[in-house]
Amino acid sequence: MELVPSSDARSSVARVRGLYLRALGLIFVLAFASLLPQLVALLGPRGLSPATELLDSVRQVLPGPERYVRLPTLLWWLGAGEGALRGVGLAGLVCGALLVANVAPRLALVGAWVCYLSLASVGDVFLSYQWDVLLLEAALVSLPLTPGHLLPRGASPSPPLGAIFLPRLLLFRLMLMSGVVKLVSGDPTWRDFTALQYHYWTQPLPNPIAWFVHLLPPVLHRASVGAMLVIELVVPFFIFGPRRLRLGAVGLLAALQLGILLTGNYGFFNLLTLVLCLSVLDDGVLARWRTGAPPPVASDWPLRRSGWGAVALVLFIGAYAVLGFSRDLQRLTRQPPPGVLETVEDAIEGFRSINTYGLFAVMTTERREIVLEGSADGQTWKEYLLPYRPGRVDEVPRFVAPHQPRLDWQMWFASLSSCRNNPWLIRLQEGVLRGEPHARRLFTEDPFPEAPPRYVRTRFFDYRFTDWDTRRATGDWWTRQELGPYCPPLTLENGQLRAVP
Repeated sequence: MELVPSSDARSSVARVRGLYLRALGLIFVLAFASLLPQLVALLGPRGLSPATELLDSVRQVLPGPERYVRLPTLLWWLGAGEGALRGVGLAGLVCGALLVANVAPRLALVGAWVCYLSLASVGDVFLSYQWDVLLLEAALVSLPLTPGHLLPRGASPSPPLGAIFLPRLLLFRLMLMSGVVKLVSGDPTWRDFTALQYHYWTQPLPNPIAWFVHLLPPVLHRASVGAMLVIELVVPFFIFGPRRLRLGAVGLLAALQLGILLTGNYGFFNLLTLVLCLSVLDDGVLARWRTGAPPPVASDWPLRRSGWGAVALVLFIGAYAVLGFSRDLQRLTRQPPPGVLETVEDAIEGFRSINTYGLFAVMTTERREIVLEGSADGQTWKEYLLPYRPGRVDEVPRFVAPHQPRLDWQMWFASLSSCRNNPWLIRLQEGVLRGEPHARRLFTEDPFPEAPPRYVRTRFFDYRFTDWDTRRATGDWWTRQELGPYCPPLTLENGQLRAVP
């Protein structure tokens, strides 16, 4: 084992590049594997947000080639039926696996990006989370790092000089904006350091560790907020500093992501951020745990030895930096960019690959849950329980990441608005009334297995974590209090959906 890395190893990122790309491929595999079982129920022709309807509406508004730029998806040519949706998902999964295996990595990365973009473009609210666009952006900034062919076993080609700067820049923007938006939002819980006293039980999908952490003394929650803001606002600048500062900074960034990963279920978001953290490392770090590692070979970048290759890479980095920081500035100032820049941003908007970030700019201080119920007679009601959302108060919160149950997540967002703003929720209730198999499979069990209910309704509840005494006495993890109806009760009359007076 090499205990003291050489100066060459400390200045090289050849092996880091290989590890980073394989890890990014693994994230694509996890993302597609999580999404595939849900695609038909969410985006299929009889799903909650049918992709066919979106394509038809865009086709009417944009009859020319502009539609392919505004809504880039392979489904324009494949159709948006169940087979096409599954086919694109499977193709993306295979491309991710090829990237992990280092088989035609450049083509594999492009293929995974195209497939994920094709689904995200038609995914409506179900594929509009920050980690969805972060994955697309990570693929874009990683393209200059990819070798264009299968390398000899164990080979570690040197990437083009400066290419590793792109994923580092994305990590910098992601972390810095996560802190900045908390301060500029004006949210009082961030400014008085009380945000984490609410976060663990109001987050979309808590896990069991969140229940225990929630019970920590308020002074520890306040200290945690302070530490988190320092890590998000100050530490990112050090990833561009000298080696010791850079490695110390990435250690703190990774520790923050591990803490979030342990106390919440955020799909593949934290794992993807940890992959971006790998780009800050160098081969000297890997050499401490690796023996017999082959030395780097010459660069496989086709234009590396020409002036044009260097110019192209510099232009790519410059364009990405300008567009990325422009998007961040727009979010903070809410002002449009200069004319030329606005034209460029408008042209590339549909590709979702240069974005701005910042989760929980405003901390939720209440937890509202929408509970769907069915009834055969309008008198006796039975709950339809989702597998990962809080339902029965005695059910333990579950670990689910890196899988992201999209409907469970979207129910959390629906609770922050009104019924009329969530047409997919009406479709879900209609699917229950019609006994649609795809709708029924979204729930943990069907309380009406013989025949669908005659009526459905949605009720609003306030949920809170219990304390130690209540947990010991009752075994309950939650308390809940009814707040009233969310949507009007619904039924089918002559095959048509209507509200019940």
